[in-house]
Amino acid sequence: MSDFLTKTLPVREPLQAFFSDASNPIGLDGIEFIEYATDKPQALGQVLEMMGFRPIARHRSREVLLYRQGELNIVVNAHPSDAPATDGGRSGSPVLSAIALRVRDARAAYAYVVERGAWEVATHAEVMELHIPAIHGAGGSRIYFVDRYKEFSIYSVDFVPIPTVDQHPPATAGIAFFGVVQYIGTDRSYDWIEFYRELLGAALIPDEERFGIMPKGELLRLPALHPSHRFMLQLVEPDPNVHDTHERLHRIGLGVPDVLAAVQALRALGMEFVETAAAHTEARGAITRTYLGSVVFELVHRERPAALTGGES
Repeated sequence: MSDFLTKTLPVREPLQAFFSDASNPIGLDGIEFIEYATDKPQALGQVLEMMGFRPIARHRSREVLLYRQGELNIVVNAHPSDAPATDGGRSGSPVLSAIALRVRDARAAYAYVVERGAWEVATHAEVMELHIPAIHGAGGSRIYFVDRYKEFSIYSVDFVPIPTVDQHPPATAGIAFFGVVQYIGTDRSYDWIEFYRELLGAALIPDEERFGIMPKGELLRLPALHPSHRFMLQLVEPDPNVHDTHERLHRIGLGVPDVLAAVQALRALGMEFVETAAAHTEARGAITRTYLGSVVFELVHRERPAALTGGES
């Protein structure tokens, strides 16, 4: 994962002058996309459409589709050479294989984290493809750094729009990225907390401050240049009687201003939600049933950002 924990403070490189905010050392500004790797892209696409996403573009040279709603982008990667090395024994199930982070300067952010011990991913861009720097994350996943996310984005180069399809479908019930849940090994919380704190500026949230209906584990808040782009990482260790200790990205958390209204809208699209004594839909959160053996989404109540309501940020 990283060797920065073996370096004493005097040995670590100082903050580069380019990064003026010590609390946000790489100029992080939210999630650009989350990627699934799968050999069943059509089946996964059906699940995403039940969550309100729409396919809007195809990759120029790979078996990759881009799904979008509002400001959320999900990449479905069915290219054989891009399959992750392991899926934790769930053969054939889609895998959360990458998170792309918006940053102020991708090259500088990449240099910053590599200097602090992150393991770089060797990437080889094909003709007409952008080179997007990346480091290794949990369970063979990747963390990409993207600085082209405004008028001219990475999709302008690497993807071809699907004809007649709205390139900016609206977000269902105000859905936005809230965070990602990561399963980690036993007694590995400290290692991962330090990993995200040192490299990305993550801050641990106190136990009394919790979100949603699945509050297990440790919760980290990631900084952002714009307050409405902040997101969470939830680190969950296995229960003592659980034998699966494979570290991986497990599920996507989606923030909505009204959970009950969002559940109603998504049920109308065909999505099913878990309704048991242990986990059921309520005003603070809801969780979908698991599709294709591994695909699950969590809804969390999140007030609509002031920038989107006309108030001051």
